[in-house]
Amino acid sequence: MIPSGLTTGTWTLDGSHSEIGFTVRHAGISKVRGNFDDVAAVMEVGPTLESSAVKAVIKSSSFNSNDANRDGHVKGADFFDVEQFPELTFAVTGIEGSGETYKVSGDLTIKGTTRPVVLDTEFNGVAVDPFGATRAGFSGTTVISRKDFGLTYNAPLAGGGVLIGDKVTINVDAAFVAAA
Repeated sequence: MIPSGLTTGTWTLDGSHSEIGFTVRHAGISKVRGNFDDVAAVMEVGPTLESSAVKAVIKSSSFNSNDANRDGHVKGADFFDVEQFPELTFAVTGIEGSGETYKVSGDLTIKGTTRPVVLDTEFNGVAVDPFGATRAGFSGTTVISRKDFGLTYNAPLAGGGVLIGDKVTINVDAAFVAAA
Protein backbone atom coordinates (compact mmCIF):
# COMPACT_ATOMS: atom_id res chain seq x y z
CA MET A 1 0.00 0.00 0.00
CA ILE A 2 1.37 3.42 -0.92
CA PRO A 3 1.81 5.98 1.85
CA SER A 4 -1.28 7.90 2.89
CA GLY A 5 -1.82 11.07 0.87
CA LEU A 6 0.37 10.10 -2.09
CA THR A 7 -1.53 10.02 -5.36
CA THR A 8 -0.61 7.96 -8.38
CA GLY A 9 1.27 9.75 -11.12
CA THR A 10 4.50 11.63 -11.67
CA TRP A 11 6.17 13.61 -8.89
CA THR A 12 9.27 15.74 -9.52
CA LEU A 13 12.01 16.57 -7.04
CA ASP A 14 11.94 20.15 -5.78
CA GLY A 15 15.68 20.82 -5.69
CA SER A 16 15.36 24.05 -3.74
CA HIS A 17 13.70 22.19 -0.86
CA SER A 18 15.78 19.00 -1.01
CA GLU A 19 19.32 17.96 -0.10
CA ILE A 20 21.55 15.01 -0.91
CA GLY A 21 24.33 15.14 1.65
CA PHE A 22 27.15 13.04 3.02
CA THR A 23 29.37 12.64 6.05
CA VAL A 24 32.81 10.96 6.09
CA ARG A 25 35.45 10.64 8.83
CA HIS A 26 38.53 12.87 8.33
CA ALA A 27 41.91 12.18 9.95
CA GLY A 28 40.15 9.80 12.33
CA ILE A 29 39.07 12.69 14.56
CA SER A 30 36.41 14.72 12.78
CA LYS A 31 33.77 14.45 10.09
CA VAL A 32 33.53 16.29 6.80
CA ARG A 33 30.06 17.12 5.52
CA GLY A 34 28.88 18.25 2.17
CA ASN A 35 26.24 17.87 -0.49
CA PHE A 36 25.44 17.84 -4.18
CA ASP A 37 23.86 21.03 -5.51
CA ASP A 38 22.54 19.69 -8.84
CA VAL A 39 20.10 16.80 -8.44
CA ALA A 40 17.11 15.81 -10.57
CA ALA A 41 14.69 13.04 -9.66
CA VAL A 42 11.34 11.71 -10.76
CA MET A 43 9.06 9.56 -8.64
CA GLU A 44 6.41 7.53 -10.45
CA VAL A 45 3.79 6.53 -7.89
CA GLY A 46 1.78 3.48 -8.91
CA PRO A 47 -1.20 1.95 -7.15
CA THR A 48 1.19 -0.24 -5.11
CA LEU A 49 4.71 0.09 -3.73
CA GLU A 50 5.81 -2.62 -6.16
CA SER A 51 4.61 -0.60 -9.14
CA SER A 52 6.23 2.65 -7.97
CA ALA A 53 9.69 3.84 -9.04
CA VAL A 54 12.21 6.60 -8.39
CA LYS A 55 15.16 7.61 -10.54
CA ALA A 56 17.66 10.27 -9.45
CA VAL A 57 20.53 11.82 -11.42
CA ILE A 58 23.20 13.75 -9.54
CA LYS A 59 25.76 15.90 -11.35
CA SER A 60 29.10 14.87 -9.85
CA SER A 61 30.56 18.31 -10.59
CA SER A 62 28.03 19.81 -8.16
CA PHE A 63 29.89 18.28 -5.19
CA ASN A 64 30.21 20.94 -2.48
CA SER A 65 31.91 20.64 0.90
CA ASN A 66 32.42 24.40 1.29
CA ASP A 67 36.18 24.05 0.76
CA ALA A 68 37.33 24.91 -2.77
CA ASN A 69 40.61 22.97 -2.52
CA ARG A 70 38.92 19.81 -1.23
CA ASP A 71 36.08 20.15 -3.75
CA GLY A 72 38.57 20.42 -6.61
CA HIS A 73 40.43 17.33 -5.42
CA VAL A 74 37.24 15.28 -4.97
CA LYS A 75 36.02 16.28 -8.45
CA GLY A 76 39.36 15.10 -9.92
CA ALA A 77 40.59 11.66 -10.95
CA ASP A 78 41.41 10.55 -7.37
CA PHE A 79 37.71 10.52 -6.53
CA PHE A 80 34.72 11.31 -8.79
CA ASP A 81 36.64 12.06 -12.01
CA VAL A 82 33.80 14.33 -13.13
CA GLU A 83 35.18 14.69 -16.67
CA GLN A 84 34.83 10.96 -17.31
CA PHE A 85 31.89 10.29 -14.95
CA PRO A 86 29.64 13.38 -14.98
CA GLU A 87 26.72 11.70 -13.18
CA LEU A 88 25.92 9.59 -10.16
CA THR A 89 22.59 7.78 -10.36
CA PHE A 90 20.16 6.02 -8.05
CA ALA A 91 17.30 3.85 -9.30
CA VAL A 92 14.84 2.25 -6.89
CA THR A 93 14.50 -1.52 -7.22
CA GLY A 94 12.12 -2.14 -4.34
CA ILE A 95 10.19 -0.53 -1.50
CA GLU A 96 9.03 -2.24 1.69
CA GLY A 97 7.27 -0.83 4.72
CA SER A 98 4.19 1.02 5.77
CA GLY A 99 3.05 4.14 7.58
CA GLU A 100 6.08 6.35 8.06
CA THR A 101 8.91 3.77 7.89
CA TYR A 102 10.26 2.20 4.70
CA LYS A 103 13.28 0.33 3.34
CA VAL A 104 14.01 1.69 -0.12
CA SER A 105 16.33 -0.58 -2.11
CA GLY A 106 18.08 0.67 -5.19
CA ASP A 107 21.08 0.61 -7.46
CA LEU A 108 23.58 3.39 -6.75
CA THR A 109 26.11 4.15 -9.46
CA ILE A 110 29.25 6.14 -8.65
CA LYS A 111 32.21 6.45 -11.00
CA GLY A 112 30.80 3.78 -13.30
CA THR A 113 30.34 1.20 -10.53
CA THR A 114 26.84 0.10 -9.55
CA ARG A 115 26.07 -1.46 -6.16
CA PRO A 116 22.82 -2.19 -4.34
CA VAL A 117 22.04 0.00 -1.33
CA VAL A 118 19.15 0.25 1.11
CA LEU A 119 17.96 3.59 2.43
CA ASP A 120 16.22 3.62 5.79
CA THR A 121 13.48 6.04 4.83
CA GLU A 122 10.89 8.06 6.69
CA PHE A 123 7.79 9.30 4.90
CA ASN A 124 7.23 12.82 6.24
CA GLY A 125 3.75 13.30 4.80
CA VAL A 126 1.90 15.20 2.09
CA ALA A 127 0.86 18.86 2.16
CA VAL A 128 -0.61 21.41 -0.21
CA ASP A 129 1.48 24.59 -0.18
CA PRO A 130 0.01 28.13 -0.30
CA PHE A 131 0.39 28.13 -4.09
CA GLY A 132 -1.70 25.00 -4.60
CA ALA A 133 1.15 22.54 -5.25
CA THR A 134 0.90 19.11 -3.62
CA ARG A 135 4.17 18.13 -1.97
CA ALA A 136 5.47 14.93 -0.40
CA GLY A 137 8.50 14.71 1.87
CA PHE A 138 10.93 11.89 2.56
CA SER A 139 14.11 11.53 4.63
CA GLY A 140 16.51 8.65 4.14
CA THR A 141 19.95 7.47 5.16
CA THR A 142 22.38 4.75 4.19
CA VAL A 143 26.03 3.94 4.79
CA ILE A 144 28.29 2.84 1.93
CA SER A 145 31.91 1.81 1.58
CA ARG A 146 33.52 4.29 -0.76
CA LYS A 147 36.02 1.59 -1.76
CA ASP A 148 33.12 -0.47 -3.15
CA PHE A 149 32.68 2.30 -5.72
CA GLY A 150 36.34 2.60 -6.69
CA LEU A 151 36.97 5.65 -4.48
CA THR A 152 40.18 4.31 -2.98
CA TYR A 153 42.40 7.39 -2.65
CA ASN A 154 43.87 7.84 0.82
CA ALA A 155 46.95 9.08 2.65
CA PRO A 156 48.60 7.62 5.78
CA LEU A 157 48.69 9.61 9.02
CA ALA A 158 51.96 9.99 10.92
CA GLY A 159 50.50 8.44 14.09
CA GLY A 160 48.83 5.57 12.21
CA GLY A 161 45.56 5.31 10.41
CA VAL A 162 44.50 7.07 7.24
CA LEU A 163 43.26 10.51 6.26
CA ILE A 164 39.83 9.51 4.92
CA GLY A 165 37.44 6.96 6.39
CA ASP A 166 35.93 4.27 4.20
CA LYS A 167 32.36 4.59 5.50
CA VAL A 168 30.30 7.36 3.95
CA THR A 169 26.90 8.20 5.38
CA ILE A 170 24.50 9.46 2.75
CA ASN A 171 21.56 11.57 3.90
CA VAL A 172 18.60 12.40 1.69
CA ASP A 173 15.96 14.99 2.45
CA ALA A 174 13.64 15.09 -0.53
CA ALA A 175 10.57 17.12 -1.38
CA PHE A 176 8.61 15.99 -4.42
CA VAL A 177 5.88 17.96 -6.18
CA ALA A 178 2.96 16.22 -7.89
CA ALA A 179 2.30 16.99 -11.52
CA ALA A 180 -0.48 19.55 -11.88
